[in-house]
Formats: sequence, C-alpha cells, structure tokens
Amino acid sequence: MKINAAQVKKLREATLAPIMDCKAALLETKGNLKKARELLRKKGLAHAKGLVGQKTKEGLIYSYIHTGGRIGVLLEINSQTDFVARTDEFKDLTKDIAMQIAALNPAYIIREEVPEEVVRKEEDIYREGAKGKPKGVIDKIVKGKMEKFYKEVCLLEQSFIRDEKITVGEYLDSVIAKFKENIVIRRFVRYRLGEE
Repeated sequence: MKINAAQVKKLREATLAPIMDCKAALLETKGNLKKARELLRKKGLAHAKGLVGQKTKEGLIYSYIHTGGRIGVLLEINSQTDFVARTDEFKDLTKDIAMQIAALNPAYIIREEVPEEVVRKEEDIYREGAKGKPKGVIDKIVKGKMEKFYKEVCLLEQSFIRDEKITVGEYLDSVIAKFKENIVIRRFVRYRLGEE
C-alpha cells in the first residue's frame, strides 16, 4: 500500500511522533489514520514509561499571563538535556501546560500529592451524601466521586484543553516518547488578581 505525504503530515500533527514512525504506523494499519494514531500512542506510552525515574535537571521556568492580566501562571518543567529544553516543541509543551493551569486551576500535579487529610475530608463528604444506602453501594459511590475529584484537581488527570480525548498526562507521555527522554512537570503557582 502507498502512503502519501499528506497522510503522514496529518498523523504527525495529531501525535507529534517522528515522521518515519508515522509512516511506519500508517503502513502497518493500511492507511487507517485512527488505528495508526492508537498504535503510535501505545508504542509511545510504553517507551515513555521506561523513561520514568531518569534525572531531569534541565528545562524551563515559564510565565504565562492570561488575556486581560487577571490570571498568571509560573511553571517549571524539567527535561534530561538542555538540547530538548531549547526546542520549539518543548516551549509549546510549557505554554500548553501553563494555559491548562490558567484555565482549569488544578491544585496538584498528581494524585499522590493530595494530602491525606484532604482525601479523608472529601471521602467523608461523599459518604455523608450517600447515607442510608447499603455499605457496598456507598463504597462504590465514594470511589466514583473520588475519581472525579482527582480528575478535577490533579493536573495530569485533567482532560487536555487542546484535545479533550486525552488527559494532560497522555499529552505529556506523547512528548516524552517523541524526545525519547524523561520530562517532568516539577511545580507551578497560579495567581488570580485579588485572590487571597
């Protein structure tokens, strides 16, 4: 089967994967763009998971002021090498993440950062709301509501504002897979004018 340049370009824009990987995925899936995208995501996620734990001492500190100057974000994202941190793709990543933080106001990066007392308080609220139901049902309700809570307050679990079919974590994994080195969202602060 012959794959044309327009197909490869479209897949590359959708996945950020290298051109040769896009072409190979399209050949393997007989030109099916959706299946090629899924294939690249699976390969990329597998590769990205293998990079977790690699030291990240380079990167960028990025500031973003939302239109109107009422919301600002200060963000640090780290990479393994300065070479990656200087690329346009890395700068796009930092801007996308800063805009995500400005728009959806996450409180934490990952769920493991949520303090135990916050988790307990949320669980207690959900248990109280489900009072009177059987214990097994209450447990399921609490578990479901906690998953929703994490998707709201944890940056990597939020739906990505530029593509709601994926999470911020999946977007980050696709960039890690492209660069073939670990990238970590280290910390952020979000300011809103007049907020205490």
